[in-house]
Amino acid sequence: MPKPTVLCVIGTRPEAIKMAPVIERLRESRNLQCRVLVTAQHRDLLDAALELFGIRADIDLDVMRPNQVLNILLGRLLEGLDAALVNEKPAAVLAQGDTTSVLAAALASFHRRIPFGHVEAGLRTGSLSNPYPEEANRVLATRLARWHFAPTESARQNLLAEGVPEDAIHRTGNTVIDALLEVAPRAIGPSLSFAQGKKLILMTAHRRENFGKPLEGAFAAIRSLVDRREDVAVLYPVHPNPNVKAAAHRILSGSPRVRLTEPLEYEPFVAMMKACSFVLTDSGGVQEEAPALGKPVLVMRDETERPEAVECGAVKLVGTRPERITEACEQLLDSPAAYRAMAQGVSPYGDGNAAARIVNVLESALAPAVQETRRAGMLVA
Repeated sequence: MPKPTVLCVIGTRPEAIKMAPVIERLRESRNLQCRVLVTAQHRDLLDAALELFGIRADIDLDVMRPNQVLNILLGRLLEGLDAALVNEKPAAVLAQGDTTSVLAAALASFHRRIPFGHVEAGLRTGSLSNPYPEEANRVLATRLARWHFAPTESARQNLLAEGVPEDAIHRTGNTVIDALLEVAPRAIGPSLSFAQGKKLILMTAHRRENFGKPLEGAFAAIRSLVDRREDVAVLYPVHPNPNVKAAAHRILSGSPRVRLTEPLEYEPFVAMMKACSFVLTDSGGVQEEAPALGKPVLVMRDETERPEAVECGAVKLVGTRPERITEACEQLLDSPAAYRAMAQGVSPYGDGNAAARIVNVLESALAPAVQETRRAGMLVA
């Protein structure tokens, strides 16, 4: 009798990074088999991450289009995913996060009556417009999921408050910590000769709700900071979205202490997190990764669906107003006490065993005749 198949759906680079440990565990399972479908919602960034973790796609929908419209993207995703579900006949579908690919995977699975597992379930800001469209995607995915793999107790409580049955929620930790712990010891990054003797700020920015004036204001704040302070350098791997790229080059290029690069692959990006003084970002994943490496994180958003690191003091919300960004940066640059308070080296997001917990749940559900084989210490307290 063939082993039940779990179809893992991946659309973007962060999803590849966070799903890689799960795929590895599924491939090691004696009771389940794994198939990988990539939607390629972000083609270039995705492929490098897959290669890093040795993941080969069994199915590639290749939906990426320049400046793609969300509704049209969702339609193409549903069409491609439906055909794949008919052909593959998986016992379950698994996807991580909050992109359009995740929403499509949840909805296509629901339409075909195939159980869907949501990795990193329960993250909430409480505002459907922030982040956009991610908050709506994850709320909708919750209504369609069979298994909810919550990374933290806060995420579990969010799901319980929305009426998700307690026995459908599994607190696992975040799989990004699994991936980070694997990659960090060997991570080597690009040359930082331009920042020699300087305090390096690693910057990322790509959120759709920040396009236009908010992002331009943030870039202007950083340019002003670098122009005024000779002790500061900035490394910014620029997101390829034209709304980001044009503004970044217009405002930030030309300074010898600002390095604009193409997007970094995951391993050199981890190396840059290790090398920097602190991180300025609007990313979700970086809020989880950088604190585990002892790096303070300033988040250019007014709300976050990852409150745990804010609560423990490793992350600070600074929004996109230039004066708030400048003030927060200068506090970390000038106050050793403020820096030490944020550079804790403690992550509230996991212990490196999240993927194993997820696969244990799937084995118990999809291969119930299998004897209990959980390793000592794998269960979340």
